[in-house]
Amino acid sequence: MRPLVLFVALASLAAAQQRPALTIEQITQAPETWIGAWPSEPFWTDAGDAVYFEWNPRGAFPADSLFRVDPEGGTPVQVPAAERRTLAPRFQGLTSDGSYSPDRTRRAFVRGGDLYVLTVRDGRTERITRTPERESQPRFLADGSLVVRRGDALVRLDEGRWWTITDLREGRAPSDLEPSPQAAYLRDQQTRLFDVLRERVRRDSLAEAARESEALDPDAPPVVYVGDRSVGALDADASGRFVAMTLSDAGDSERTRMVDYVTTSGVAEEIRARPKVGGPRTGADLIVIDADRDTTLQIDLTVLPGAFDAPDFSDAEADSSRQFLPFLSWHPTQPGVAVVDVRTVDNKDRWLARLDAATGTLTVLDRQRDEAWVAGPGISWWGGGSAGGFLPDGRYWFQSERTGWSHLYAVDLTTGTVEALTEGAFEVEEATLTADGRTWVLETSEGDLGQRHVWTMPTTTGGFARRRQITEGVGKWDAAVSPDGRRLALLHSTATRPPEVFVQRIGGEAVQVTESVTDAFAAYPWREAEIVEIPASDGARVPARIYRPETPNGAAVLFVHGAGYLQNAHRWWSGYPREMQFHNLLADAGYVVLDLDYRASAGYGRDWRTAVYRHMGGRDLQDYVDASRYVGDAFGIDPERVAIYGGSYGGFLTLMALFTEAEHFGGGAALRSVTDWAHYNDTYTRNILNSPLDDPEAYLRSSPIEFAAGLEDPLLMTHGLVDDNVQPQDIFRLSQRLIELGKRDWELAIAPVEPHGYREPTSWADKLHRILDLIEHSVGPRRADDSEG
Repeated sequence: MRPLVLFVALASLAAAQQRPALTIEQITQAPETWIGAWPSEPFWTDAGDAVYFEWNPRGAFPADSLFRVDPEGGTPVQVPAAERRTLAPRFQGLTSDGSYSPDRTRRAFVRGGDLYVLTVRDGRTERITRTPERESQPRFLADGSLVVRRGDALVRLDEGRWWTITDLREGRAPSDLEPSPQAAYLRDQQTRLFDVLRERVRRDSLAEAARESEALDPDAPPVVYVGDRSVGALDADASGRFVAMTLSDAGDSERTRMVDYVTTSGVAEEIRARPKVGGPRTGADLIVIDADRDTTLQIDLTVLPGAFDAPDFSDAEADSSRQFLPFLSWHPTQPGVAVVDVRTVDNKDRWLARLDAATGTLTVLDRQRDEAWVAGPGISWWGGGSAGGFLPDGRYWFQSERTGWSHLYAVDLTTGTVEALTEGAFEVEEATLTADGRTWVLETSEGDLGQRHVWTMPTTTGGFARRRQITEGVGKWDAAVSPDGRRLALLHSTATRPPEVFVQRIGGEAVQVTESVTDAFAAYPWREAEIVEIPASDGARVPARIYRPETPNGAAVLFVHGAGYLQNAHRWWSGYPREMQFHNLLADAGYVVLDLDYRASAGYGRDWRTAVYRHMGGRDLQDYVDASRYVGDAFGIDPERVAIYGGSYGGFLTLMALFTEAEHFGGGAALRSVTDWAHYNDTYTRNILNSPLDDPEAYLRSSPIEFAAGLEDPLLMTHGLVDDNVQPQDIFRLSQRLIELGKRDWELAIAPVEPHGYREPTSWADKLHRILDLIEHSVGPRRADDSEG
């Protein structure tokens, strides 16, 4: 043995001997007991004199956990309960939602369903309403008056007086209530034959006209009858003349039912849960009310180019039944001008269009077409809530995957010119404007897709060339910018340390102000998992965390993260903290552990995101087949000594691995697993697999229950009995299928009180003990003992 190799081997042996033993009971304790209660959500108020954040250090303040710290650093101080209840709202950078007055001296907000106004200069808060109705969506108009939504009405506060500016009524307009032909015939016959009835009708008609004349209010808003439809958005433009609203039909998808057996009352209780995929989807109509003209106009969304394009999987040339979901943002200063973000209900098309409310004219500014589904950072999966807004120069900014990566763009509403504000093989995760609108504060993966750093960038044309990285150090940085744009409140974590709060003057050093981990957690030498790239069979390189054992036992464990669209092979604190510790425990026991960002994971651009379109359990599963080959090539591990496990989507992929690629794995644990996509929820599933009624092939090839006959290796399944996400029916149906197929080497462990994400430490301990037993008996050292027995 060469000296260097001998030195490395001896060093690894020494590390193994010094590493204290982890136990499942340790790592499944309540996180605040074992790891420490880490802080979250740092924010500023408009005063900018302190950073606030949620924190529960050592579990000392479970009921009231808001802290503040000086912007320059120092010791955090708990905010008294009385102060917390009256604290001003969070500062969120420059917004175009109208919550600030035109001169930005006042800010309207809602607390407890009532309206308040904050004077920004001195922090004084005035309560405006105290009503049984709940107010929402306050907006200052260009003249400084205030509009707020109250139920399904908009009311305006102007010079101390409230005015109703919309009059929406259920049912149909009286003029639309025409009698049936039979009723009309009988009515006409009665008035023709009987003088007394004819005279009564005449007098009643004159009396009604007189009442309407007396009640006529020249300032009353136009009456709009909405029938039995639901009012969605309801918002006034900067002038108060135009009001936009959306109307939609109530969905009639049948809701599912579950049973909670372990209840406080001792009586089993029914749980009403979500519908299954495939029910009817309804769009929404966009309506504009013009108060000056006393008119109501429905905006024709079918004029958008490509509005009836059929998806690629369909043989149809056009789809005249397509429906639309519009989301409108009024221009903050130009009356009657808005940007409408329109999606089709199948989420394959997105348009940004300028709306001129006076004419109802739509002018397309940008179109995004994705034959899979429209999404990505800053672009929601269902349409509403996508990032975007108006810049000080009047342009509208938004995010798009037009280059294959989610980046910032700005479009001129007059010329339609679109400018790319950022570019490159990385993604913009968050984008915030400073209060003066001059600077972007961005969180991006530029330079390393496994990290997130904060950058600043001028909003002027060509600002990308003058961007500047603000944060340094390995991990993930989340930022909240101060009202003056000079400081940041930061949340930073690494792969082995949970988030802590930092404060930083832009251009200065970050100062840590919290320390959350317990001494016991800090004492363990946690492995900083190396990020490696697994060579895939299609030529791609698949990122993966690897936990290397000091003393290998000849076996490997592959972890499959959940959610599908989620990133876990990164260098910050995982959303799976117990699994991270479990992987250290496994490595201590000699297992090589791999945690892949398989195809469909977040963080790697559009093509990676959509690689599972119409076939979940296809390319994503092949990445795990390739990982099994990788541990064979790199560590000499036989496929029969490779275990695979994961939860939710990870459980689904584990089942597909054991059912369809059994020769590459020796056993697996599938936790809270989707077993049949036709039984999962609508929004997530239909984006990826379309509807089971329209695309049954996608569901057949993507659902484990269809391939259960392929099970050859030991399988553990666990499930919470009150899981209303992946419902227990899923696992019960698969269990029955396995029984009918005569399969024997499988086990189902039910957690009676647990939802989708287990909560109780005892349930966690039970689950991890079962997984560890499965691994040791199927691929680990105890496998040989079992075979000899």
